[in-house]
Amino acid sequence: MSTIRGTVVDFDQARGDGWIVAESGERYYFHCVAIADGTRSIPVGATVQGRRRVGLLGADELVDVYSVGL
Repeated sequence: MSTIRGTVVDFDQARGDGWIVAESGERYYFHCVAIADGTRSIPVGATVQGRRRVGLLGADELVDVYSVGL
């Protein structure tokens, strides 16, 4: 698994999921249970870092997501 740095561009609090755009321009899905600090919420616009892995449906997603700044 590789480490990805990017920006949260969408987060739906009710569903608990969202999208991160990496510095390379790729989009990655993430779910609130993947937020490393356990808060289950992260603001849109936050700069984050996480690990890329293949999700249940075969698409790349980020896990162990944590904020590194706004």
